[in-house]
Amino acid sequence: MHSTTMRILDSRRAEADARAVDLINAYAACDPADPSRALLRDQTIAAWLPMAQRLARRYSQRPEALEDLTQTATIGLIKAVDRFDPAQGADFVGYAFPTIAGEIKRYFRDRAWSVRVPRRLQEMRAAINDANTTLTQSLGHAPTIADIAAHLDVDEEKVIEGLEGAQAYRAASLNLPLGEDGSVELGDLLGAEDDGYERTEWHLCLGPALARLTPQLRRIVTLRFYGNQTQSQIGAQLGISQMHVSRLLARALTELRTDLDART
Repeated sequence: MHSTTMRILDSRRAEADARAVDLINAYAACDPADPSRALLRDQTIAAWLPMAQRLARRYSQRPEALEDLTQTATIGLIKAVDRFDPAQGADFVGYAFPTIAGEIKRYFRDRAWSVRVPRRLQEMRAAINDANTTLTQSLGHAPTIADIAAHLDVDEEKVIEGLEGAQAYRAASLNLPLGEDGSVELGDLLGAEDDGYERTEWHLCLGPALARLTPQLRRIVTLRFYGNQTQSQIGAQLGISQMHVSRLLARALTELRTDLDART
């Protein structure tokens, strides 16, 4: 029963392959002015779509969505269908395969990097990966930077630059948990601008500026901003009106601002 099913499937696959070949040849020979050419083009693309899908799955081990890879492969297939010329002597598979693969590789080169880096670094990363594979097999151990540089006939600095650029291929989430218990995230370890230094500098300048105020003005500023008292409460303590406290406070702040501006 199983062998019968396999024969039926093989027969259907062979028929589909033969129909796909007939369609691409018919489309390539079709007159551009023929009104049926658009429909023939759609049928040809649909017939060869399984090939593009299989090729996309070959690259699915990379951290890219299979749907995106399939869409990219389909674009390559469409280009191959539109450009195929049987008069050049090659069959469609031989022409379409590198066209689709090239489109997928272009996708990785142009869109898969989390941070845009120069193309020369992208190409160096690919060359380093290939060299790693080749040298590991021939040397029997992981190659050093010097080994890779000698294999590629480039300076070691260029290899190091390529390795550093490769870090931009995939970005890590700032919420990535670190440590055994995962209580610390990657974002917790990143530095940030600390305005505490600026505040400390202003505090150091403020002390001498306060000392240069009259005792009455200095007391009003202290009660208002360090004692957190209202102007009415300050007036009651000093035996003056709230309006007079307001005028004295404005005067004190103006003197402080002028003093600090002159020193900074």
